[in-house]
Amino acid sequence: MSQCAATIVPCYPLFQQPEYRELLKAKSAEFEARVPQEKIDETFQWTTSEAYRKLNFQREALTINPAKACQPLGAVLCALGFRGTLPYVHGSQGCTAYFRTYFNRHFKEPVACVSDSMTEDSAVFGGQKNLFAGLQNAKALYEPEMIAVSSTCMAEVIGDDLNAFITNAKKEGRIPVDFPTPYAHTPSFIGSHLTGWDNMLEGILRYFTLNSMADKTAGSSGRINLVAGFDGYLGNFRLLKRMMREMGVEATLLSDPEAVLDTPADGRYRMYAGGTPPEEVQQAPNAIDTLFLQPWGIEKSRKFVKETWNHAATQVDAPYGLAATDRLLMTVSQLTGRPVPASLELERGRLVDMMADSHAWLHGRRFSVYGDPDFVMGMARFLMELGAEPLHLLCHNATKRWGKAMEQMLAASPFGKGAEVHFGRDLWHLRSLLFEKKPDFLIGNSYGKFIQRDTLHKGKEHEVPLIRIGFPIFDRHHLHRHSTLGYEGAMYLLTTLVNAVLERLDDETRSMGETDYNYDLIR
Repeated sequence: MSQCAATIVPCYPLFQQPEYRELLKAKSAEFEARVPQEKIDETFQWTTSEAYRKLNFQREALTINPAKACQPLGAVLCALGFRGTLPYVHGSQGCTAYFRTYFNRHFKEPVACVSDSMTEDSAVFGGQKNLFAGLQNAKALYEPEMIAVSSTCMAEVIGDDLNAFITNAKKEGRIPVDFPTPYAHTPSFIGSHLTGWDNMLEGILRYFTLNSMADKTAGSSGRINLVAGFDGYLGNFRLLKRMMREMGVEATLLSDPEAVLDTPADGRYRMYAGGTPPEEVQQAPNAIDTLFLQPWGIEKSRKFVKETWNHAATQVDAPYGLAATDRLLMTVSQLTGRPVPASLELERGRLVDMMADSHAWLHGRRFSVYGDPDFVMGMARFLMELGAEPLHLLCHNATKRWGKAMEQMLAASPFGKGAEVHFGRDLWHLRSLLFEKKPDFLIGNSYGKFIQRDTLHKGKEHEVPLIRIGFPIFDRHHLHRHSTLGYEGAMYLLTTLVNAVLERLDDETRSMGETDYNYDLIR
């Protein structure tokens, strides 16, 4: 094939051409010591059996395809939500590259994050010298307003003390004494990305407010603080700000990465765009209350706010779907005295109309859901509002207390009676569950596509299509710009769900003369 622009094709379908198929066949036969195909097929079928499922669920010392990421990744996203802030990872360069590429692939944006590149000598002697040079260089080169420091496995295993190191760096004049440098210890080998996000937020709140509470009085500013938590949907931050604006409520989003992760392509690179101003963090204790919209994923920061700021931190559910959004808006209204405006009532009515339009297609459909605890709980609640039936609800980074709360929520609805709750489990567990009891659809992030492929490999009748909702979404574009919270987000979720059902129905009824008597023009 001649090498010119007109004949260049991507790897698919390039590798389907005869010469490449022969090349790959020869490579497999001559160099790979490949196991016979019959043995591969036999092993695959065994991994779909009931006997294998029982063995799979006896696993204790091995995680396969975890439905979570590590702490520093969450800390980096939290730090990106504050104005002029450069996330700084005290650890190896490889870890930082992982965090950046993870966000690059999801948000399709460049992500500012630096590392002090600890290597073998740092693992023996400690990483203080790395941090000294790193802080000095990062401030000089990138001119941030604030550097937020988190740690990785290497630094945590050897016991590096971030507070002492940062204090010593300032004593030596590496950075000014008054330069903002909040920090959080975020060991990757415990917790998850939610833990890291929570730890970093608590570190930032502590840095700006712990020693300046003498002149602070809860409620004196008349504002509300909102904490959205680790969220891969930038539209949710825009939605929350819009709803508060329409209610006439002055609100501070504690970590707002919406602008820095969605900058325009206009010829000017913005390393720092938007974000919560540090001065608003300093005044945040004067707010009426602080509402945490992911109550199962933000515990340390909530405790700090209650004990140090004397806020009630009024309990709210993650506002997925109709009822949870109602409760959030009513809570804000009760706290501030501001009524829910007609514009939001109109938006609510449109959502109810959409639910009525689509309920016949969603009623009785069974969905398995995996992801973070508040996402899984919120999606399950919304599915039941639609008349759909949650089947498997799997969360790797949840607790037994979350599991009990899930079971109570499911028991309160006739649509939740057949649901199974699994916490501390991974996607390989979920694969076994789907072969044992097949749902109509699977809801989760991009990693679920491999489960869809495996269920299809067993036979078309076993296939469980994936509906991509959650974090990360690597293999589809621009979904992260939508909102999933509030009435607006519920409209997006409903549209996504019902159209997946209709697309599947078309796929099953398009055979001419066989099934196309149900290949309808109008659904």
